[in-house]
Amino acid sequence: MKRFLALYRALDRTTSTSRKVAALRAYFEATPREDAAWGLLFLSGWRIKRLLPGGQLLTWAAESAALPAWLATEAYHPVGDQAEATALLLDLVHPPGGPSDPRPDDDLPLSRWMDERLLPLAALPPDQQRASVEGWWARLDTDARFILNKLLTGELRVGVSRTLVVRALAELADLPPAVVSHRLMGPGEPTAAWLEGVLAAEAPGAHRSQPYPFLLAAPLDGPPEALGPVADFLAEWKWDGIRAQLIRRAGETFVWSRGEELVTERFPEIVEAAATLPDGTVLDGEILAWQGDAPLPFARLQRRIGRKTLTRKVLAEAPAALVAYDLLEQDGQDLRERPLSERRARLERLLAGANPRLRLSPVVTAADWPDLARQRDEARARGVEGLMLKRLDARYLAGRRRGVWWKWKVDPYSIDAVLVTAQPGSGRRASLLTDYGFAVWHEGALVPIAKAYSGLTDDEIRALDPWLRRHTRERHGPVRVVAPEQVFELAFEGLQRSPRHKSGLALRFPRILRWRRDKPAAEADTLDTLRALLAAHESGHDPTTS
Repeated sequence: MKRFLALYRALDRTTSTSRKVAALRAYFEATPREDAAWGLLFLSGWRIKRLLPGGQLLTWAAESAALPAWLATEAYHPVGDQAEATALLLDLVHPPGGPSDPRPDDDLPLSRWMDERLLPLAALPPDQQRASVEGWWARLDTDARFILNKLLTGELRVGVSRTLVVRALAELADLPPAVVSHRLMGPGEPTAAWLEGVLAAEAPGAHRSQPYPFLLAAPLDGPPEALGPVADFLAEWKWDGIRAQLIRRAGETFVWSRGEELVTERFPEIVEAAATLPDGTVLDGEILAWQGDAPLPFARLQRRIGRKTLTRKVLAEAPAALVAYDLLEQDGQDLRERPLSERRARLERLLAGANPRLRLSPVVTAADWPDLARQRDEARARGVEGLMLKRLDARYLAGRRRGVWWKWKVDPYSIDAVLVTAQPGSGRRASLLTDYGFAVWHEGALVPIAKAYSGLTDDEIRALDPWLRRHTRERHGPVRVVAPEQVFELAFEGLQRSPRHKSGLALRFPRILRWRRDKPAAEADTLDTLRALLAAHESGHDPTTS
């Protein structure tokens, strides 16, 4: 546990990539494999199921410090993180460096912390849970309490990218990073044997469900002509769904999302269709709600994503299909080193006459770049986000690689909205008001339409924060209702009808484009403007290209 805490501190105290990699390598080199396996899982973004709610920990800490509940709540707001606020409150009860219980198991390894203390906690009655947690708090310093609280709430995130973790392991094992990245995909286990397999010189036997690292596209931020001849690229529609790999091995089917979540049970119709594929097949593609010959809006797919039970009605309202655009494995052979042109030809032959729930992503042909640009303007009418541009001679690499795949999205929708609420952010922004609520006009009143927290520069946030504090009209917990005077241009990818919102509409991926200091609130957009956008979208007319 002390080694993991020391690593956390080392990573948190530097922005240097080389120092982070060195700290990671030193940790994996010096730490017993059974402990380092748990550390690797946490560093890779894996989280245990929540054992206790953060609010419960905050309440226990406040009661231990003899603080009223309202004061504990107020202490949380400027911090913006319940685990951190709890750790700081505990300093009032058990100051760092104070007396501690010198029991010999104080320095338990991380693996024993997990197996003997944390994981069994869920089965204990509440009074024993509290006694256990308070006993651990008493023997830990502030940073260790913070880590413990994050583990208890299932929210531990370490400030390091997966790419750096892969680099450190690759250096330690003297392996290519792509090999390590592949071995980390799929189901990891907190065991010494699993970590030994990741670091092994010879390839260990992979689990039959193991996916490949996803190749990600870079945004096209210049004219497409700069990429070279259009004939060097395969153009496809950019589908608006869930990126996934469909794996058929040993008579079983597995579906993995890009977030490395096994979602097989969520898409039974795709699993049924995949039964016709030969063993040793891995498809890369997009899961969409699909009916007839066209995709349905992403909102349809959302209806079934969060449901625990997939009823016949849900399956009928949002039937799913996998639109495949790459073939990564065929007959058990890894094809990623082959050029896209070959992989695409194989994919076309494989899916010829396949079940309609396994669809081939069509190629968008064009004589030149201007011709392709004209077709891109039809994207929204087709229910897609734009175009994908893929080099025909490219291998299938891991991660985001510039020059291999490009996403050429259509311009976003935009409106001018009035900022009406603000609340603190989290992490380093916990002391600033950075999360904003926006509204548009309807019949002389402002109607909330979206929340956004990205798009402003640090300088703009620091300039806006004091203005919001001076012009606060009401407070509801951490949320401030502010004077409706500041106008911002919001960008968003789409909109849909939503009975859950007062406006009747919901914006998809809203973010701030710019602060409209030149525009008075009275000139902000109206709800009718958004309704007109939705009507145009539903009719197949894209107003952004008019």
